[in-house]
Amino acid sequence: MDTIRSVTVQSPGTIANLVCGFDVLGLALHQPFDCLTLKLIDRPEVEIINHDDYGLPTDPVKNVSGVVLLSIMERLHNGVGFQLISEKKIKPGSGIGSSAASAAGAAVAANMLLGNIFNKEELVQFAMNGEKLASGVKHADNIAPCIYGGITLVRSIHPLDIISIPAPSLFVTVVHPQIEVKTADARQILKKEILLKNAIKQWGNVAGLVAGFFKNDLDLISRSLEDVVIEPLRSILIPGFDEVKVQSKTAGALGGGISGSGPSIFMLSASEGIAKEVAQLMSDVYTRLGIDFHTYVTTINQKGIIQTEQ
Repeated sequence: MDTIRSVTVQSPGTIANLVCGFDVLGLALHQPFDCLTLKLIDRPEVEIINHDDYGLPTDPVKNVSGVVLLSIMERLHNGVGFQLISEKKIKPGSGIGSSAASAAGAAVAANMLLGNIFNKEELVQFAMNGEKLASGVKHADNIAPCIYGGITLVRSIHPLDIISIPAPSLFVTVVHPQIEVKTADARQILKKEILLKNAIKQWGNVAGLVAGFFKNDLDLISRSLEDVVIEPLRSILIPGFDEVKVQSKTAGALGGGISGSGPSIFMLSASEGIAKEVAQLMSDVYTRLGIDFHTYVTTINQKGIIQTEQ
């Protein structure tokens, strides 16, 4: 097997759900991203070194990247092991796909070291083990765009069926209030059953949003960015959410909502000028509320995880 000994990758943040597509839609961002350096070692174990201040576990069975690498080793049975040096820039609990960036980045980097022996669908399967550790559920709406790039639809988990969707040239504004909303906790507040009329409306919005992406129809995208199932429940966990959403749309944003399980909020815009104006409005809201925050004005990342150096 033709292998290299070390690889460094950038693993991007992602926005899951895209308002109405709970657990099925997601997109990759250019900013922020994690940096992961993975090295082959000649013993069957995983060694993790964290170059950040988040206090994440170094025990591989308790670490999102670690369980992914262990699952790859279990598949290979060849005595190979890995040393991972992780520099996270996506804060855990941010709602911008921090666990997905760790899990998917580890899977893709390992595949590069091993001569690209796995396809993208297999890499998603490996990375989903990390999401299960993080949230208790094997979901792929962050993992898929991280690995495939652009916008993805997870049509099915069993069997896994991922469709890449054309990504319009849109700008993405994200505000990350410096509070934590754990994915597992955000799932606990969701209802187990929903009204049929709400389900019908939600299906229409998901179909409309996907059609809008394919047709590059900004008006259809805007009309379809509506969630009548998840957002009404989860938004109560995010101070300032309603104000940010109303002001952003008034400023010309196409629409947006909760990024993943929150607390980050995202908005899509047709121009950089609107996206920057939205960022300022977001900043004004959280400054007034006295909550620390970070904002990003970025675009959709068409490539996903990339190698930066060898």
